[in-house]
Amino acid sequence: MAEYAIDIQNITKTYNMYKKPSDRFKEALNPFKKSYHDLFYALKDVTMQIEKGEMIGFVGENGSGKSTILKIITGVLTPTSGTMKIDGKISALLELGSGFNPEYSGYENIFLNGMVLGFSREEMEERVDDVIQFADIGDHLYQPVKTYSSGMFVRLAFAVAINVDPDILIVDEALAVGDLEFQLKCMEKFTEIKNSGKTILFVSHDVNSIRRFCDRTFWLKNGEVVESGETMDVTTNYENFLKKKSIKTVDREKTIKNEETVPDIIEIEKATLLNYALEPLDIVTQDEKVILKIEYTVKNDTIKSPVCGVAIRTVDNNYVCGLNTLLDEVKVPWEKGKNVFYLEYGKMSLLTGEYYFDIAFFEEHATVPLVYKTKYLNMFISGRYAGEGIVILDHEWKDTIKDEV
Repeated sequence: MAEYAIDIQNITKTYNMYKKPSDRFKEALNPFKKSYHDLFYALKDVTMQIEKGEMIGFVGENGSGKSTILKIITGVLTPTSGTMKIDGKISALLELGSGFNPEYSGYENIFLNGMVLGFSREEMEERVDDVIQFADIGDHLYQPVKTYSSGMFVRLAFAVAINVDPDILIVDEALAVGDLEFQLKCMEKFTEIKNSGKTILFVSHDVNSIRRFCDRTFWLKNGEVVESGETMDVTTNYENFLKKKSIKTVDREKTIKNEETVPDIIEIEKATLLNYALEPLDIVTQDEKVILKIEYTVKNDTIKSPVCGVAIRTVDNNYVCGLNTLLDEVKVPWEKGKNVFYLEYGKMSLLTGEYYFDIAFFEEHATVPLVYKTKYLNMFISGRYAGEGIVILDHEWKDTIKDEV
């Protein structure tokens, strides 16, 4: 018995990229073997070992190499270099129905597709009843596949792929197909396979699906494994990467046009995010204590009881939280010249992503802005997948509530 269901060592897959078709002929006919192509690495020195019975997730952006590694494992593609050992029969839900002949009936295609997956006719004879029952397409089973609706085609293709009792099942974005009833049936069958100790490789852009099912996860980027390990850790880091990558950097020169200012009274000089040790923060960790330091210059101290307001918004301009010193009955430092004021958030319980701060000073009724800075400071929050929406509220699940004395 092999130690691993799949043992991949230093797999590399390259493609020759030509700027124009004629370069291919120039290269083939050149007597000096001159190269006219660039080398594209779909996979670069990928190593992974997957134990029997594990469910492994794969995440990564489009073009990261996820589908390439699965196609190499299934034998659809041949690696440029490296070695691979597979222990067990593989069934792959990659391109449903890719082995079907449209002129054949559904029944005939069950055997054809089964043999494409590596099973003999005798083996498929043992499984055909399960496939027919699972697909549940009635008398259409004996009609040519070319007459099928897209829904019937998918049902039959999925039924074949998932009912051949593979040792290794590969699923690429094809877990839930068809109508709701069939999706529930697919999920039930998938869970049955998972619980039976089969090895499963699962690729999905739905990170939450990866989290629900997978024991370990590989994150691929530009053909290389960036990170692998416990699913929650890897997927959290991957999501943080995506969110940070999509940060819409604020052009502070442009936002000046959105500022309302009463001249010669106050000027906001700087705003900084600090941690509990009063060190500047580049990225805020979810639930971390955060201190907003506001530095400003008072040019005219005749304003009585000024109000400071701070608002947090998402990059899509959704209002998250607005605070001001009038509501909290706090006095604002207001000496002519340089001043510093701090706003402490005891627990930044926002979900991961980018946010920004509006900072303003008003007269005593918090109605007339003396200065209003929009999108003045950005904040990126990293953390685990703990919920959905904008904020994680303090909570506790209970099966009963007892009266507290």
